Amino acid sequence: MSAPAGPFPAFVARRQGEGVHCGVEGLLTADLPPGEVLVSVAWSGVNYKDGLVVTPGNRVARSDVLVPGVDLAGTVVASDDPALAPGTEVLAHGHDIGVSRHGGFAAYARVPAAWAVPLPPGLGARDAMAIGTAGFTAALSLDELERGGLAPGEGPVLVTGASGGVGSIAVVLLAARGYEVVASTGKVSEHPWLRALGAAQVVGRDDLDASPERVLAPERWAGAVDCVGGRTLARVLRAVRYGGTVAASGLTGGSALETTVYPFITRAVSLVGIDTVRTPEDRRRAVWGRLAAELRPPDIDALVEREVGLEGLPAALEDILAAKVRGRILVRPGG
Repeated sequence: MSAPAGPFPAFVARRQGEGVHCGVEGLLTADLPPGEVLVSVAWSGVNYKDGLVVTPGNRVARSDVLVPGVDLAGTVVASDDPALAPGTEVLAHGHDIGVSRHGGFAAYARVPAAWAVPLPPGLGARDAMAIGTAGFTAALSLDELERGGLAPGEGPVLVTGASGGVGSIAVVLLAARGYEVVASTGKVSEHPWLRALGAAQVVGRDDLDASPERVLAPERWAGAVDCVGGRTLARVLRAVRYGGTVAASGLTGGSALETTVYPFITRAVSLVGIDTVRTPEDRRRAVWGRLAAELRPPDIDALVEREVGLEGLPAALEDILAAKVRGRILVRPGG
């Protein structure tokens, strides 16, 4: 496999005033941003941020002409870095990919060598994108909880926003590790699915608000993965056990956090922010290594809702913005 001499297919979003026009176009490698590594993209995935960058008036896309796709996996076809020779299978996500520089919704992508993560042994390109940014976020959350001292058998671990992309994979990863998982969701219809993923118990949002008249609620959670933020995160913090950790990655419930210092100074609770955009490369590679080994989901195919080509992206992006997606939508840029 070598670099293309002519045009290759790409899904391009073009900002026109307050609108955004999207469609499949032919690009040349000269249209790609600078970087040491050219990748033939085998798979990408649809993420919520990808939906945002094609939304009229959005403030997420920082380029008027952009190939979305915040994650990608494929094979190196040209490289200026001897550590990433042609033929090396890699993945890339985070940084500015799909936000201010062309991303994974194209047959080829160019990235800086420091951003390209060699696929760990046992993890193929499709499996990597079935896990994707959402799965990496869930794994990084679990990694932070265990760095804080959490271990199986210490009590229930709460996952909020459990029916979403990050939350559902967090349920899978925690359950596979032997944790007692309590999944919280506002979607009653998803309760059976979450139990099938491994949740020992599924609760509604209102079930988190124990003893609202008190500054602190009874200690319930050994740890928590919060994918919601806002009022939900405040409720979670009130009920974490002494010394527990909450890993927060979401803000669908709001960006404001109204709480008190009591969970932190009387129960030694830790609140850890989960960022997957600027994650240091050594940490990024280490977590992907865990995802290929002891954190590998037991049934990766079960994480995938459907596969689409570039022509199927408009409907897929619309669905993810409307919260109609259960699991991952994989993208085949070349077909």
